[in-house]
Amino acid sequence: MNEVKEALRNIEQNYKLFLQQQFTFIGALQRTRENAHDMIRPVASVGQVQSYMDHHCNNSTDRRILNMFLNICNDLSKLCHKLETVHSGNNVTNGILERCKLLLSHSNDLSTIRAKYPHDVVNHLSCDEAKNHYGGVVSLIPIVLDCVKEWVTHTEKLPRHVLCNTSGGSAISEKRARQDAPARAAISQTPPSVHPEAQTSTSNKDGVQAQGSMHVRKKNLNDTENHSGKLKGPWKPPGRHA
Repeated sequence: MNEVKEALRNIEQNYKLFLQQQFTFIGALQRTRENAHDMIRPVASVGQVQSYMDHHCNNSTDRRILNMFLNICNDLSKLCHKLETVHSGNNVTNGILERCKLLLSHSNDLSTIRAKYPHDVVNHLSCDEAKNHYGGVVSLIPIVLDCVKEWVTHTEKLPRHVLCNTSGGSAISEKRARQDAPARAAISQTPPSVHPEAQTSTSNKDGVQAQGSMHVRKKNLNDTENHSGKLKGPWKPPGRHA
């Protein structure tokens, strides 16, 4: 998203420079239209401006300003494609992007669009120019910029998990995972079960060890009694034996 905002700021800076030269832009369109003998129809598409610059432009000043307009439109088109990679979109953001791409299409008719307040690009034209010739083409860039800003605003309001998990049902899966977490934690703390056969084997082993311990204690007791003078059998006096 930061890259999107940076690209948007750069385009806005370029547009501010272009906006300061709006009269130069209108003059260039007027001259190229005359050279093309195309004075009746309005300038109604990006492709039309491209054609005027490529085939009917006779001086570097007109070429520079027409090329500046086309470059801004091209940068906006690239930005729209970048927005699609940042977020898969919902109904609102997808609708905004589709409108931007349609407006920037080289064949789209711009003659009926008008930038409204706070934009004043149309107000800088005469009534005839605004109504019949240039009102649409000067409104294109500010309208698209507003749409891109609207896209950014809507996207930033979306929950973070919607931005990260774009596959279907991701929000439901995440909610279910949070609900199941305590149960999984309880299971993980339960000691592992012992197989019945292993329990029997352990019991038998413990019995054998207990019996062995009793035998050892009994033997030790007998040895202690023998050493203390309690001997088995009759007592015989010392001396020679017959």
